[in-house]
Amino acid sequence: MENLTLTGLLKDVAGKFPNRNAISVSGKFDITHSRLHQLVEHAASRLLAAGVIPGDVVALTFPNTIEFVILFLAVIRVRATAAPLNAAYTTDEFEFYLSDSESKLLLTSPEGNTAAETAAAKLSIPHAAASLASSDSELSLSFTHPESNPDYSVSSLVNDPSDVSLFLHTSGTTSRPKGVPLSQLNLFSTVRNIKAVYKITESDSTVIVLPLFHVHGLMAGLLSSLGAGAAVTLPASGRFSASSFWSDMKTYNATWYTAVPTIHQIILDRHLSKPETDYPKLRFIRSCSASLAPTILDRLEESFGAPVLEAYAMTEATHLMCSNPLPEDGPHKASSVGRPVGQEMAILDENGQVQGPRSKGEVCIRGPNVTKGYKNNPEANKAAFQFGWFHTGDVGFFDEDGYLHLVGRIKELINRGGEKISPIEVDAVLLSNPDLAQAVAFGVPDDKYGEEINCAVIPRGGVEIDEEEVTKFCKKNLASFKVPKKVFITDFLPKTASGKIQRRIVAEHFLAQISTAKVPKFGA
Repeated sequence: MENLTLTGLLKDVAGKFPNRNAISVSGKFDITHSRLHQLVEHAASRLLAAGVIPGDVVALTFPNTIEFVILFLAVIRVRATAAPLNAAYTTDEFEFYLSDSESKLLLTSPEGNTAAETAAAKLSIPHAAASLASSDSELSLSFTHPESNPDYSVSSLVNDPSDVSLFLHTSGTTSRPKGVPLSQLNLFSTVRNIKAVYKITESDSTVIVLPLFHVHGLMAGLLSSLGAGAAVTLPASGRFSASSFWSDMKTYNATWYTAVPTIHQIILDRHLSKPETDYPKLRFIRSCSASLAPTILDRLEESFGAPVLEAYAMTEATHLMCSNPLPEDGPHKASSVGRPVGQEMAILDENGQVQGPRSKGEVCIRGPNVTKGYKNNPEANKAAFQFGWFHTGDVGFFDEDGYLHLVGRIKELINRGGEKISPIEVDAVLLSNPDLAQAVAFGVPDDKYGEEINCAVIPRGGVEIDEEEVTKFCKKNLASFKVPKKVFITDFLPKTASGKIQRRIVAEHFLAQISTAKVPKFGA
């Protein structure tokens, strides 16, 4: 019987491709799949010796480093739950996430993290720092508490598909972040789905550009590659850098990469201002986590000579839900997030009735990649799991070819006097203006219409454009009721750590600058 766990899959990969490269730390060292397996097993035994037991939650806060990768896999190997956290959180934020996840141990880099350690100390959570000096050394773990059982063996532990392996929080687009437990089966299913739709094999290689504390970078970039016997490269700085990205891609023979639209835009801007002498031949470029404007997709394909495949994902689905296919498997459509991958998907109305092609409704899913429910949140679970489906909170429709088109978040659709406006549609029009680098539309309270539409735009470098010109462009390309009433010209758009734009935060940011504005109250 197949072992439906990520841990089991990675063990199989280490046996099948022992000498193939698994992870490179740019300019430093390379680690094969068999060596990675050895490092993980050793680190797992150290965690057991330190008193970590199955079911414990272990928080990790690192840059994108080899230590994070080894420890993440070691935590889930001992049947504990890994809770990756953004290193940029404040002490109060760390306190919330450590408490909400019920973490029993905090793991950091040797440099440490003052905010995380302060929060952990306040909650009486022990801390350990990890470092790996070279590919042939063992991971060093220094604990603030004595090891309780130094002779404990990891070999007696068998991973189960039901083990809760990953604990993440939703990005909270409309309310307080919700805790999402994900099992070994969830992780295994998503890795299998990503490998299948993009045909990732041991011959592939990618550079990690997204933070590994976020489901996109963790699942699509790192774990799916490792689960295919493929190679990943971690930037030397532990984070994305536009100046070293293409150098790493060429040095490590990358065949693809995945990113959010914000990073695609940075890569494009770099291409325009400081083009490389040559670019690697890529099988595909993947975009996910936010809507990619068709004009940006076209520019990426034209610049880098590879198909750009837009996908659709969320934390509760352990990332992937839909993707545009590779060229040999069908057309990829601008403005569509593609076809469902490895799970059932339906468009439902308010009564749970399945809608036909072109009929809008809520996107709903079910399958082995979907979480069983939010942690300690019966109200959210009751709302999300209805009619036998998980409800995503997104409005969309299928076309006649079975491709999904998203209209927007249910709570982000702008209701202007009864007219429902998709902010994604307005974004796409704004971004088709060659003078604009970034743009986001959002709803604001309005005495007459209930809600009115505003937008914030960042002009392309060296371009001067005013509100009147943007409005004039919108009037040419949008129905009059969809034209933003106010345009904010800016050089900054607030984003989440994963590069995602949240409309409610953008709205609050810009309306707070207008003293007479009524700042909307969003979320619960």
